[in-house]
Amino acid sequence: MQRKKLIVVGNGMAGIKCVEEILKLAPEHFDITIFGAEAFPNYNRILLSKVLQGEHALQDIILNDWSWYERHGIRLLAGQPVRHIDAKRRFVETASGLRATYDALILATGSSPFIPPIPGTDKEGVISFRTIDDCERMSEMSKSYRKAAVIGGGLLGLEAARGLLHLGMETQVVHNAPYIMNRQLDRVAADMLQRELESQGMQFYLAKNTTRITGRTRAQGLRFMDGTRLDADVVVLAVGIRPNIELAQRSGILTRRAIVVDDFMRTSDPNIFAVGECAEHRGVSYGLVAPLYEQGRVLARVICGHETEPYNGSIPSSQLKISGVDVFSAGVISGEGVETAVQNYDAVCGTYKKVTMHNGKIAGAILFGDTAEGAALLGFVERGAAVAELLPRERAASPAEAAAEALPDHETVCACNRVSKAAIIHAITDHDLTSAEEVKAHTKASASCGGCRPMVVGIVLYMKNSKTKDKPQKQKAVGMPAEAPICDCTVHGHSSMKQTITDAVNQGCRTIPDIMSQLGWKKAGGCTICLPVIRFYLEMAGVVNDEERIAARKAQSHVFYADQSYYQGVRIRIDDGEASESVAAGIQRIGERLRISWQDVTLPYPVSAGVSYGTGSPIGILVQGIGISASPAGWEVYLGGHAEHPVREGQLIGVAEQEEDIVRLVSACLQWYRQNSFYDEPLWAWVERTDVLAIREIMLDDDMQRELAEKLSRRSLKAYAG
Repeated sequence: MQRKKLIVVGNGMAGIKCVEEILKLAPEHFDITIFGAEAFPNYNRILLSKVLQGEHALQDIILNDWSWYERHGIRLLAGQPVRHIDAKRRFVETASGLRATYDALILATGSSPFIPPIPGTDKEGVISFRTIDDCERMSEMSKSYRKAAVIGGGLLGLEAARGLLHLGMETQVVHNAPYIMNRQLDRVAADMLQRELESQGMQFYLAKNTTRITGRTRAQGLRFMDGTRLDADVVVLAVGIRPNIELAQRSGILTRRAIVVDDFMRTSDPNIFAVGECAEHRGVSYGLVAPLYEQGRVLARVICGHETEPYNGSIPSSQLKISGVDVFSAGVISGEGVETAVQNYDAVCGTYKKVTMHNGKIAGAILFGDTAEGAALLGFVERGAAVAELLPRERAASPAEAAAEALPDHETVCACNRVSKAAIIHAITDHDLTSAEEVKAHTKASASCGGCRPMVVGIVLYMKNSKTKDKPQKQKAVGMPAEAPICDCTVHGHSSMKQTITDAVNQGCRTIPDIMSQLGWKKAGGCTICLPVIRFYLEMAGVVNDEERIAARKAQSHVFYADQSYYQGVRIRIDDGEASESVAAGIQRIGERLRISWQDVTLPYPVSAGVSYGTGSPIGILVQGIGISASPAGWEVYLGGHAEHPVREGQLIGVAEQEEDIVRLVSACLQWYRQNSFYDEPLWAWVERTDVLAIREIMLDDDMQRELAEKLSRRSLKAYAG
């Protein structure tokens, strides 16, 4: 098969992340050419301030060296900015006249420093802070000049200022707001940060509006609106960024503030896509690495022809670390209807924590001095968690360990590289890792922006000091996966127990005592935690105590719902209130058939189900574990919704025209959940772990779907007949 021609305009972090994902999905599908405006391979722009501060050399921030492009057969044209796109004939042309044709084109042109409309910005000695060349120019200037002024007291401006201090320059930060980082911090955190930076030698001029950069041909200082002046030999502009959209504009592609894209990163031209800082999604263009990487992952699947969830936008978060100062900010800090949920200030330790809320939901967070909770709080903000989740927990040996312990295993720690807490724990136990650097090497957690490093450190400390750490090691010693044990009676976690019970049943074990003996149970008879788990996995392996099940069945007051020990079933809700007569009759028939089919099904966790006339029904089809909705095409099935914390929207699994087909489809889904989930794992969590696309593939196989549905029906009817 002839490879398609893919051109990427831009060699920055967003574009190359997209290429990396494409190489994972379809390494032989594309002939890839990348045009880069800079004469360097792909590097981590976020760490430029660390180069300026002397913490890293240039080589340390290279993400993909020259050999990476060569190894993957990628043609990199560095130092060749594209100046023209011919969308009709599908080719691009560089400033030097070089042409290349494409089947698909990705614009990842990034952004440029915003140059404020201040007279004098064109003078010698005035510089922005955006590229490796900018770092080198600032370093050269520091050898001849002593006084520097940074216009801009935001994240970038403060990092530039700290770099200038490292270069030995007197550094003054000029900001037009009353306090620094006013978009990310409140006054308390900003004042704490300012005091710390002043102790390092930085000076601040706040609430100052610059009207002119003085000097004849070279910068000599600043003049402010209030008539005061400030001497400076070097002026650094760090007041924001401007998306690079000129190329798209000249080519007739729709732009506003940036290049307009849809939820799949398509531009107004069907063969041209945009990703990163140059893209505008739902009116927002992002300058943070995590959203840009997420965009790249979505676009890679689209380019490769894979089904994918749309990009729905991101919650902004910022992380600042300057000479030991840690600051974290996420979400909405102030505004109409925003209130303070938590506010803790410790002047002795130099720490500060503030969490904001809106309508009872966590809306934003600020951390100063100790940012270990940053990943957990970002997760709360992203899903709009209830404020009740902020209730204090039992503290661990350190705040970092406490934050690591409190973070759920499925939560993402590194948003840039999509590394969860569970993945980090597995890496630690599987490879005996003892430091955050080792975790970064194995998982890439903290390898991009570094904002999650405090949480990574916390997880390392937690695993080092946790009493449960020895148990995964014991499992590892006998060839079992590293996972937390179910209880103190055993070293087994859910995955290893499920597999071991299945193996034991195949070898003739049929009772709980036999299983406990086979698995080396520490406590004779087990406990209330592990007994239901063993019963459930025994049944999943084909061993059922029918007398026990029938007794439990007869004790129930509702034939369609149970919640006794491991006999956990389905609660079905029906709503035909606004349906036509024929649809209402269909809803009733489907509901009754499901009640009969599912009346005594053993499940790992109670499941809510709903049958309704539409997704707008009051019973909330999209927040049911299983939602069945009437539609013009017949019936739609949604899986994995959840109405309480954490709220999840059900994903469309399939559509069926006939009632019997929809009953078979949802029964197959339920049986697949039974077979492949862990005990006490909610359906929504199983869907997220399994991936909805994998579930759809199983359900699209008619033979598999029919077999699963029949297996569920046989199990239920056998128990009911007793």
